[in-house]
Amino acid sequence: MPLLQLIYASRPFGFDGATLTAILFDARRCNTRDDITGALICRDDLFLQLLEGPVAAVEAAYARIRADDRHVEVRELLRREIADDARMFAAWAMKDDPAASLIWSRDEVAAGVPERAGEAAVLAVFARLADAG
Repeated sequence: MPLLQLIYASRPFGFDGATLTAILFDARRCNTRDDITGALICRDDLFLQLLEGPVAAVEAAYARIRADDRHVEVRELLRREIADDARMFAAWAMKDDPAASLIWSRDEVAAGVPERAGEAAVLAVFARLADAG
């Protein structure tokens, strides 16, 4: 049965350590329950997240994210079907990365580079994060 892999970008509202901890706690709890895996790249000007799992579960998680007031300007960057053995973060309910792997500057993010980068470039960001362990 194919799974859905979805990547979105958003701008954090009220970003700080406590907010990030709460987001990760909620994500890991819900994702474990719903068989979703993925990763969140985060900093004070950008959330970039990959979700992968059963279609209905990923769609429900994405709907919760779009309704969450900690996310502003949520933009879908990639949506595709994948095989179960093609999960990039199979061992992670939600891997987090404090933007150490992110290649875009603040000016590039503000100018909309994540939206214009294309699916291959966005996937490459997550592939590097997955390879880093």
